[in-house]
Amino acid sequence: MSLASAEKATESQWPSEISNRESKEKIAASLAENLQDGQVIGVGSGTTSYLTLLALQERAETNGFDFSIVATSVELARTAMALDVTVLQLGQVEVAWGFDGADEVCPEGRLIKGRGGAMFREKLQIASQAKTFIVADESKKVSRLGEKFPVPVEVVPQAIDLVRDQLGSLGATEAPTRAAGGKDGPVITEQGGVILDVRFDTVPHEAEIEAIPGVLACGVFERWPYELVMV
Repeated sequence: MSLASAEKATESQWPSEISNRESKEKIAASLAENLQDGQVIGVGSGTTSYLTLLALQERAETNGFDFSIVATSVELARTAMALDVTVLQLGQVEVAWGFDGADEVCPEGRLIKGRGGAMFREKLQIASQAKTFIVADESKKVSRLGEKFPVPVEVVPQAIDLVRDQLGSLGATEAPTRAAGGKDGPVITEQGGVILDVRFDTVPHEAEIEAIPGVLACGVFERWPYELVMV
């Protein structure tokens, strides 16, 4: 086996333990039942999306279906390739439906997403899909947005100080740069941005954050059509 083939095989495995795996696998199996032969599916980021991709591939094999995907993140695009699922680019094809996970879901249906750092691509993909499922287990429910996680804000590097000042005007109490785990320095997103993990006592609306010059996208999702699937 070549080195490339050996490394490709490892990319079909999630690199760390998946929390609440049983609940997430139930969601994944339910979503996979929507797959029809020949469809293009939009794949989001994170562990629930990873497990749903595995479930889709299993349904396709069982039923003799062919399907392809567009992905918001490099890691899940690579996972699909390791599973021999065709990966296409957004804009090349019509996406039948898509799915993504969430980090927090509040009673009003607002979401925090972005622990995977792909907010810009996620919003672009949701806007391009005919239908989007947001999948989450019970651990993601909160009484108020921002209860467990900060709001990720993807920022053009030259605008970090400007954006921090403007976020302060919106009530931000902390806005550290997210540090990378496998390299020195900050996380760099697929769009070449950096991420500020911002704490608020009361999380502003998505449009208020994204109106700040230099912000590419934020992790508040509230303006998008999606169906929430929870187990």
